[in-house]
Amino acid sequence: MVSTPFLTSRSQSRRQTPHSGYHWGGDRQRFFEGWYYRVTLPQERQSFAFMYSIEDPVGGQPHSGGAAQILGPDDEYFCRTFPDVQQFWAWPNALGLGHWTSSPKTFQKPQSPGYLEPDTFNTSISEGYQGTATQHQGKLADPSRTNSSPTVQWSYQIQPIYGWGNPTSPQQSTAGWLSQFQIFEPGWQILMAHGLASGWIDWHGQRYEFQQAPAYAEKNWGGAFPQKWFWVNCNAFDGEPDLALTAGGGRRSVLGQMEEVAMIGVHYRGKFYEFVPWNSQVKWAIAPWGSWKMIAKNSRYRAELTATCDRSGTPLRAPTLDGLTFCCRDTMTGQATLTLYDQQSNLPILNATSSLAGLEVGGQHWNGVWVG
Repeated sequence: MVSTPFLTSRSQSRRQTPHSGYHWGGDRQRFFEGWYYRVTLPQERQSFAFMYSIEDPVGGQPHSGGAAQILGPDDEYFCRTFPDVQQFWAWPNALGLGHWTSSPKTFQKPQSPGYLEPDTFNTSISEGYQGTATQHQGKLADPSRTNSSPTVQWSYQIQPIYGWGNPTSPQQSTAGWLSQFQIFEPGWQILMAHGLASGWIDWHGQRYEFQQAPAYAEKNWGGAFPQKWFWVNCNAFDGEPDLALTAGGGRRSVLGQMEEVAMIGVHYRGKFYEFVPWNSQVKWAIAPWGSWKMIAKNSRYRAELTATCDRSGTPLRAPTLDGLTFCCRDTMTGQATLTLYDQQSNLPILNATSSLAGLEVGGQHWNGVWVG
């Protein structure tokens, strides 16, 4: 009943990024790993963001356990916890993870947690989730409701388009080659800058069906989130179906020292435009909420990004040294404008807008506009 369908096709293998596998080494040191799947529905003007985390998987620690958070239509929030770390699984060499509330009673003998074929998962798992690079499904119930049937259910297939880097080249680590040594705290990797999702999501009784909807995935891991950070993501730009943006920055630890860094990554019509500290100048001005402004340039290209939000946003939990706590704010309905220039001619390569951008700020010390 259990299988491990690692990526088999050559095209899918090319799109697998470094750090796609699970990072925990089995020790008792403070550790978390988190995964993020997003699906955007342009016609409905809505998005679904699924956030999974596991903390101190060795078990028996104050913060040991897992969680599934969902940011749904109109930025509505839903969360379920999974206290039993023994019911969590993840592949070490490819993107694959899942968590159940209990072992399936339909199995004829005790079964270790692991990937299940979609139909088996649907009939055997009462509550939980599983996700890979090409498939994502789950069902979660609200224990405060008298009806025990799942409150949120989903099942969809994913066709990866862009990983992180030029699609015909080996995929890149988001934080550069040094990230293989685990000197950054935390690690961060864009798993799929852009893909197409087909399937359905049932949200509190309302069913959303979709074909080839923009999809995205990323992850992070380490001892805790940065002290302070911001994030912008969009792959549903108006009139630009082959455009994906991810930008972010943070105050993070590197070998015990704090540094502030930021980056912009753009996939557009088969090409990757990367603006990172080791090849570009990156500047930013981020408000505690409502305004994100970035400019990045290197010898060949210049990117200008502006994003705003007139909603209050939704508080989300993130792993900290004190466990999973509300320490960030998100929206999936941000307004974003991205312009990319050729530095030699100073002519725009693209000028795109969207009202479906994902925006986030998190951490501490947001006393005013953060300029870096």
